[in-house]
Amino acid sequence: MASIDVQPGKPHDDPRQAEPRWPALLALLAMGALQFGLPSCLSLGPDWLLLAVVAVLVAPVIVLHRRGRHSVNQTLGYLILALITVQLIASLVLLVAGLPSHRESPATLLLSAGGLWVGNVLLFASWYWRLDGGGPHRRDARHTHEIGAFLFPQMTLSQDLKATLGVRHWRPGFVDYLFLAFNTSTAFSPTDTPVLSRWAKAMMMVQAGISLGAVAILAARAINVF
Repeated sequence: MASIDVQPGKPHDDPRQAEPRWPALLALLAMGALQFGLPSCLSLGPDWLLLAVVAVLVAPVIVLHRRGRHSVNQTLGYLILALITVQLIASLVLLVAGLPSHRESPATLLLSAGGLWVGNVLLFASWYWRLDGGGPHRRDARHTHEIGAFLFPQMTLSQDLKATLGVRHWRPGFVDYLFLAFNTSTAFSPTDTPVLSRWAKAMMMVQAGISLGAVAILAARAINVF
């Protein structure tokens, strides 16, 4: 089924404006900054490289969105997230590999584990936001969000109840995916939002595994060596 084209920033058949993109862009820059704040030994290449690459690529992402080049915008968004994913997994592997040598102080280990944990939440929130329901542009083009990889509580309400609660045209935004990713990294489960698609289940297992490595293993090791 062909999607309805919606001009960015303008309303379509419901009174809601298109979803703002600045929270997702801010998350990208925050992930680059977190990597810059980690010890240099945990980076592939110079520790400033990821932040510089993200900052450079964010500009065309904004331009492409404003010009309505949504497919190219989506592809470039995938590229940025793929680069961040590789760097985050590599940093976790390097941190675990360096534990036996006691190269880093306990405080540094804790800060590194915490930074990787926060980066993990932001990264997978961004992936879910980019992938669910065809991405933000396709979600904007729909009258309401009824089909996706995640069953948000608002999707289960009757039309009358949606109207009563003022969520008749509800669609998930970046904060909804951030909440989902945060729950996955803390409770190792999606809590109030069932997962429907296989790709989402696979990604949530990866996210929970990274969170377990960063929190349960690394933080415990750092505390034990004080």
